Amino acid sequence: MTRVQSVEGHEHPADGDLLVFSFGGREGQVIGPDDVDPEGSPIFAFPMDADSRHIASESRLNEVILVRLEPADLSEESASRSALGIVAYSAVCTHTGCEVSDWEEDTKRLKCPCHDSEFDPSDNGRVVGGPAPLRLAALPLRVADGVLSVAGGFSGPLGAQDP
Repeated sequence: MTRVQSVEGHEHPADGDLLVFSFGGREGQVIGPDDVDPEGSPIFAFPMDADSRHIASESRLNEVILVRLEPADLSEESASRSALGIVAYSAVCTHTGCEVSDWEEDTKRLKCPCHDSEFDPSDNGRVVGGPAPLRLAALPLRVADGVLSVAGGFSGPLGAQDP
């Protein structure tokens, strides 16, 4: 598991961390399952320590993308990490480290605007196009007390990978 150390010494994301909006009008607010609309665009989030309320926004490597899909459309591995059809992946492309910020509504794919790498969120963040060498690292989720929380660390390496 890959984790990113925070300024306070707490590793993020960690089991039990809550997820909060990373920007916009609800920045810093805790995300519940109903906030992730199956007909909407992905949500960008940072993990937050449930006890200290520290939001791990010091590093881009902590940012995750949340997408809600039909549970029946998820691969077995993706389903095992999902909560109510919501999946989470690193928001940093494995090609050159750009932010995976685009959403292809027609194909339900995440896309990196820098070099057009595309990832399938229904199949464990698998690369389906472009130069990215590795899938996006997945983050297991669960729903507890009506909010999304982290159920473990990232499944693989984060960001750009050395050749």
